[in-house]
Amino acid sequence: MLRRPLVCFLTVLFALAGALGVEAQQWTPEKPGSDNITVVSHLPLGAPLSVADIEIEQELHRPYAYVAREVFGEYGEKGMDVIDLSDPTKPEVIHAWRIENQDLHAGAGGKDIKYFVWEERYYVLLSVQFGQGGPNPDLGAIIFDVTDLPEKIEEVARIRETDLPGGFHNIFLYQHSNGRPLLFTTVRGPGAHVYDLGHVLSGHMEDALVSSVPVGDGPVGERGYRGYHDLYVGWHPDTQSDRFYGGGTDGYYVYDVTNLENPELVVSLTGISGVQYGHTFTPSPDGRYVIAETEYQYAPLRIFDLQPALDGETKNIRSPIAAWTADWRHLVHNHEVRWPYVFVSGYVDGLQVFTMMDPENPRTVAYYDTFLGPNPGVDGGNLFDGAWGVDVRNADGLIVISDMTTGFWAFRMDGFQNWSGEQWGQPDISSAQPTDSQ
Repeated sequence: MLRRPLVCFLTVLFALAGALGVEAQQWTPEKPGSDNITVVSHLPLGAPLSVADIEIEQELHRPYAYVAREVFGEYGEKGMDVIDLSDPTKPEVIHAWRIENQDLHAGAGGKDIKYFVWEERYYVLLSVQFGQGGPNPDLGAIIFDVTDLPEKIEEVARIRETDLPGGFHNIFLYQHSNGRPLLFTTVRGPGAHVYDLGHVLSGHMEDALVSSVPVGDGPVGERGYRGYHDLYVGWHPDTQSDRFYGGGTDGYYVYDVTNLENPELVVSLTGISGVQYGHTFTPSPDGRYVIAETEYQYAPLRIFDLQPALDGETKNIRSPIAAWTADWRHLVHNHEVRWPYVFVSGYVDGLQVFTMMDPENPRTVAYYDTFLGPNPGVDGGNLFDGAWGVDVRNADGLIVISDMTTGFWAFRMDGFQNWSGEQWGQPDISSAQPTDSQ
């Protein structure tokens, strides 16, 4: 979260230039969203600033969403909530798991959350961050068996990093081309760690750490090491390879991780004006375009075309082809790509949706303000509040948001009843991982 005046000045200019052509959106308390967005439901989740990321299962016969819970100051509890969406208009928290000895644990608690399927069992993985001075500072993630929902959940494993305490801030679960379920995670140290969850679940923790993805080859960053903040992994159809996309020290990096023992750098995006540390970094289904986020005030989402690198013309790309922002005074937290749409959790700007049908001219198509507090751009206040996480259920187009203060939201967007890449002439690839029954 950078505050340097020069960086802010450059990114303001960039945001204003990139936002030309984006449809204006003015919400009011009487009209908080665009006409094409319908609120399906809203479920408050308690204390302010106590809600972190969200994940929704993709199969309609398993109508469950998962929300990570954290503590901010004196507010909140450390754990996760399981929400039943059997009737999306009436969401219900059916399980509220909390770490033992709440008061003794230092740090935030639950951060990121994902689900996966392995050997016909369903699991949820909650990433956690606990500080020194209390229990579990080396604990990175907790795995739960959720196969028997709605009746019960069961904790089955914990992943620790004794040499790199501080937990896992962000995670991504990916079924590798070798058939194994892999956890890619940020650590408070160099690179990203890769764990084989099959080994974790079978109790062979000594074999679980199978790889580490480096962060370029430059000098250490201002955090004292070359690390990642966020990551994404997906299949690249043109090269028939597994690709890792990470935002971190100096910018963004794409690695070929087909051979886990030897990740190979495909392209770096460094030397970008106004970017010293990358955040969320997500490709289009075909891997040509990427949406790059920073997470500091005034910074837009930047869109890059990787084709010159994919064609072998360069190994580093510095110039975006476009940028998008909901409000140049604010900032974005996370996003999900369902081509041509990008679904954004925009902190105080709530849910935002823009289209990349023309990647050089991104255009806002829908929005809804989930944050009911004062607008920091007008009234002052905390910019880092509001919509934290966003996810999309491909089967029926249900959009869910986790808002740090107002809780869980579910939406539908007119004309978006479901998603598959084939509908748009793209590979059927998104953050949603395939399961045997899909």
